[in-house]
Amino acid sequence: MEFAELIKTPRADNVVLHRPFHLAVEGTLCLTGHHLIFSSRRQDNAEELWLLHSNIDSIEKRFVGSLGTIIIKCKDLRIIQLDIPGMEECLNIASSIEALSTLDSVTLMYPFFYRPMFEIIEDGWRSFLPDQEFELLSSVTDEWRLSCINKEFSVCPSYPPVVIVPKSVDDEALRKVAMFRHGSRFPVLSYYHKKNGMVMMRSSQPLTGTNGRRCKEDEKLINATLRPGKRGYIIDTRSLNVAQQARAKGGGFEQEAHYPQWRRIHKCIERFNILQESLIKLVEACNDQSHNMDRWLSKLEASNWLTHIKEILTAACLAAQCIDREGASVLVHGTEGTDSTLQVTSLAQIILDPSCRTIRGFESLVVREWLQAGHPFQQRCAQSAYSNSKQKWEAPVFLLFLDCVWQILRQFPCSFEFNEQFLIMLFEHAYASQFGTFLGNNENERSKLKLSQKTMSLWSWVNRSEELSKFQNPLFEANSLVIWPSVAPQSLQLWEGVFLRWNRPSKFLDEAHEEMINIIKYNKELQAKVNALRRQLAEMETDDRMQENLRHTQLGIVSSLGSFCVSKLRMVSAEAGTLTSTQLYG
Repeated sequence: MEFAELIKTPRADNVVLHRPFHLAVEGTLCLTGHHLIFSSRRQDNAEELWLLHSNIDSIEKRFVGSLGTIIIKCKDLRIIQLDIPGMEECLNIASSIEALSTLDSVTLMYPFFYRPMFEIIEDGWRSFLPDQEFELLSSVTDEWRLSCINKEFSVCPSYPPVVIVPKSVDDEALRKVAMFRHGSRFPVLSYYHKKNGMVMMRSSQPLTGTNGRRCKEDEKLINATLRPGKRGYIIDTRSLNVAQQARAKGGGFEQEAHYPQWRRIHKCIERFNILQESLIKLVEACNDQSHNMDRWLSKLEASNWLTHIKEILTAACLAAQCIDREGASVLVHGTEGTDSTLQVTSLAQIILDPSCRTIRGFESLVVREWLQAGHPFQQRCAQSAYSNSKQKWEAPVFLLFLDCVWQILRQFPCSFEFNEQFLIMLFEHAYASQFGTFLGNNENERSKLKLSQKTMSLWSWVNRSEELSKFQNPLFEANSLVIWPSVAPQSLQLWEGVFLRWNRPSKFLDEAHEEMINIIKYNKELQAKVNALRRQLAEMETDDRMQENLRHTQLGIVSSLGSFCVSKLRMVSAEAGTLTSTQLYG
């Protein structure tokens, strides 16, 4: 298919662009296969906007006489308005945008056509391979192995080709366990706690059904993570009622009779349409500028967004507490193990592991616990908060995770190497990007699409020094401790950087941030001066001590010479015998 077939009107002049807190700008609008491009021609007000069609969530059309207006609502939550002279031109542009923003084939999307203008220093597709992660693990323990059982994705379509499993469990046993777990997602290692050797594993629900089916290989696999005499915890991200309903449909949960060393805890985290509706209500509340504070707070509470944040963080803190304070291993799962499970395992690692709070450590976490673990980005991020077509599989699961990370970052502002902009950037690229990192629903699909050969990785761009500087937290001081975020209602706040970003002027925030950077820079300069003065003082004290020692040495030499002279004189006196003292000393 040629993109030209979908573009009825490629260009329109005298178009007026309206955006909140910006002056209206007149210019030319152009449509390409992947971008909507607006550029002003005025010398005194040069303006250019490039918007990916894949970033467009929905459009609305309005007409007043011959003047047409298109309101574009984007997946990154911004809203722009285009006034286009001529009804026919407006209709043609609107239908073209609708067609180009809803392409069926993944291979027609921009990442397959994007060619970077920067020098590629690092191949992001090879930056965080399982082999590299296992090499780090094997340096601290020899109880795990790298299994290639899923080579060619033959056992579990949503797992990567290699996974980390207990050394005591062979591949034949893993195949049997896979048949006992929903979607063949058998328990695999998620995190190893170096402090005490406890681990966190993740999987999908067991297929126990109403008959109480069991699998001894499954029992052996998860028991292999326990220390002698220790208990483990199974954190089920469903309510007990939902888990029992799943059991009636062939799913279920681990029976205590078959897993006596494990205690099961249910922590309900909502899924799918409930989360999507919550996002829609939240964005609607944030965009409504007409109501007073009480009404706005009421709508914010009614969205339940912060309630979902609290539920996810609570479950993650529980998992971290079991590992660090209880000294117990943990298995986390929900139904499929591709959504709430990953939220809990990844947030628990941020709480426990300081390396996950660095830029590269966090990138590795996203690759390992989201991309390789099979979170279906293509389905979940197909639409955002404005779409008119509500599909069953859409849900802001990854956005909720990033929001939770932001909540922890806000409570521990010096413990993270990255800043808020880094999280916002990941949110934007998960929904629309020139890079292929978030395309597809799992590693199997990415392999079939040959993304590593045909598209550029997001990490290749992010990890360049000129880009990294934008995402570095100036307050960062490495903290090797476990951090425990508060989940009290007063501790959780609306993430304004995402949800109010386009609804408020950014001038004062930018000025405040710039002032903070200047203060930190000045503080570093003063600290450098203090250190230099301390060195000078230490050198002066050293010099003083050396001079004092030299003086004492000189006095000692003089004293010794004096003693020597007196001794000599006495010898002379003794030899002379008859000489008087007057004669001797002249």
